[in-house]
Amino acid sequence: VFTEIKAQNTLALTQETDQPSFYFLSSSTVENLGLESGEPFDVQAIRKDFPILHQNVNGKPLIWMDNAATTQKPQSVIDSLSRFYQRDNSNIHRAAHTLAARATDAYESAREKVQRFLGASSASEIIFVRGTTEAINLVAQTYGRKHIGEGDEILLSTLEHHANIVPWQMLAQQTGAIIKVIPVSDRGEILLEEYAQLLSPRTRLVGLTQVSNALGTVLPVREMTEVAHRHGVPVLVDGAQAVSHFPVNVQDINCDFYTLSGHKLFAPTGIGALYVKREILEDLPPWQGGGSMIRSVSFEKTVYSDPPAKFEAGTPNIADAVGLGAAIDYITRLGMHNIEQYEHKLTCYATKRLAEIPGLRQIGTSPHKVSVLSFIFDDIPVEQVGQRLAQEGIAVRAGHHCAQPTMQRYGLTGTVRPSLAFYNTCAEIDTLIEVLQTLRFR
Repeated sequence: VFTEIKAQNTLALTQETDQPSFYFLSSSTVENLGLESGEPFDVQAIRKDFPILHQNVNGKPLIWMDNAATTQKPQSVIDSLSRFYQRDNSNIHRAAHTLAARATDAYESAREKVQRFLGASSASEIIFVRGTTEAINLVAQTYGRKHIGEGDEILLSTLEHHANIVPWQMLAQQTGAIIKVIPVSDRGEILLEEYAQLLSPRTRLVGLTQVSNALGTVLPVREMTEVAHRHGVPVLVDGAQAVSHFPVNVQDINCDFYTLSGHKLFAPTGIGALYVKREILEDLPPWQGGGSMIRSVSFEKTVYSDPPAKFEAGTPNIADAVGLGAAIDYITRLGMHNIEQYEHKLTCYATKRLAEIPGLRQIGTSPHKVSVLSFIFDDIPVEQVGQRLAQEGIAVRAGHHCAQPTMQRYGLTGTVRPSLAFYNTCAEIDTLIEVLQTLRFR
């Protein structure tokens, strides 16, 4: 498996092209940006669906390039929240009245939409959570507490967000487990041979981000999962930064756990989802106790509900789950392959334009990446760059991006990180470049 990946990487390096190649695309060129419906991918029409984009900030038109931190919401998502509270607001599952039935249907319909979006085999494998952070904590405190003990090993990559580091550190402190780290190359790619060598009879779990939030690198999670499974090791994939950029199928990856955050997917904040394979889900102990997750309660004994209700104690975030479903409807209409191809075009264009700026160094240069464009100037602090861009209405992130181990790998405390979505344009990239060029003359 790793030999094939290595050959693909070598080919990507030897090809003479103005565009980086992306292993998850069938072609490195974008010849047709038509939608699956046959309509053209009209970014200006799409931008009209996002009311927040049509405002001035500091007297300049807002250019939102902070999508790796959070994405903006289409009007259909905003309307879904208003409609729920105006017409359907009720607690779910138990009451016999009409609003309860409508709210329950909307909530469970959203679960089915997540199931289809991720390619899970059953809606019962989908647990609603507040986001990826809560999802990983849930896995650490259920699967981890049950199966990981003193001297056991948890394998994480250098590219992880803090959300896929800190919960495992907390578990290791509680149990005496050991965390081992998969190194990365100067380009920001996993060193696959070293990964294979780190797997041992004591490895109990591998945790991998599918896309680095700091560098944009796309990890070969399907191949890495296959290797882990050969050792009998389950794999958790953090998909928070992946699901908005290209199609994901958890059965194809064959991972055991997969997480996403709604607010990275054009949905509201405070809602996310955790996929767990059915055979593992049945074995997990409950995480939180309370209403909704029980079948019967006495002071002597509690009988828990079947998954996923077993892991959704208390009143859930019903309205935002409905909003997540509406966001999935929206991007499904656009077509994930169309989004993927359009963003590929943007990323190629932005990468080329950034390379034209003297003194700018791009961080994370893997040819297998999404539209995250980290960079530094050797002589200008990242915070100063971020502030200058903000003065011109351009929103980017400047800092460590909750990925301090990644920054430390490159001897940095932070980067400037424009991150693009399908509502960004080449014209916005040109404005970004123009402002960056003025920094050299201030």
